[in-house]
This record gives sequence, structure tokens and C-alpha cells, in this order.
Amino acid sequence: VQLQASGGGLVQAGGSLRLSCEASTHTFAQYTMAWFRQAPGKEREFVALISWTGSSTYYSDSVKGRFAISRDNSENKVYLQMNKLRPEDTAVYYCAQASSPQAIAVRDSQYNYWGQGTQVTVSS
Repeated sequence: VQLQASGGGLVQAGGSLRLSCEASTHTFAQYTMAWFRQAPGKEREFVALISWTGSSTYYSDSVKGRFAISRDNSENKVYLQMNKLRPEDTAVYYCAQASSPQAIAVRDSQYNYWGQGTQVTVSS
């Protein structure tokens, strides 16, 4: 499985970005997908997940109400719409596929396939 993330960039505080992640797998629709992020000098942290059907989503408290995760199983893609961005959202963002089919997981140890990361920088 290969995951290709894109869509990062430089944006002013209050602005928006949409991240995309495309998976090269025939079983994409069977797995929970998630976004994590890692800021300089900090550990990687959970941002959002979406269930295999797209019917359930879960967000970290720091992004709830500002970010929205979605997926298109027909195109093997997962998205992260980021609104009202803040300087503290600056990080490398990674998409990931859960290790077990139909698992709902928030720990990075529960994901075994990762994208290469895309940099998001929010200026104040």
C-alpha cells in the first residue's frame, strides 16, 4: 500500500487548506483512514479519522469544529479540509491507514501504512 499526500502549503492565520491523500490499494474501502501531524520538536499527534464507510468521524479537541475529514472510496482518496487555521496548526501532516480492517483507532501504533507527509505552515 502506498499513500500519497498533497495539498500542504503556506497560509495566513484564519485561512483554509485542503489536504488530499490517495491510496494505491484495492482494499481502501475496508479500512479506517486518519490524519496525524507532527510539529517541530513535538511528538506526532492524532488529528482526525474516518471509518471505512465514511459514516463515522472523530477529531482531536484541538481541531474539532475547524477541520473536516472525508473520503471517496470510488477514488481511493481521503481529504482533510482545514478552516480557521492557526499558527499552532503548523506541522507536517500525514495520512495513514489502520492496521486492522474496520478498526477505529487514534494511536499511531494502530496504523501501519503512512504517507510521506505534507507541510502546512500557518503564519500569524
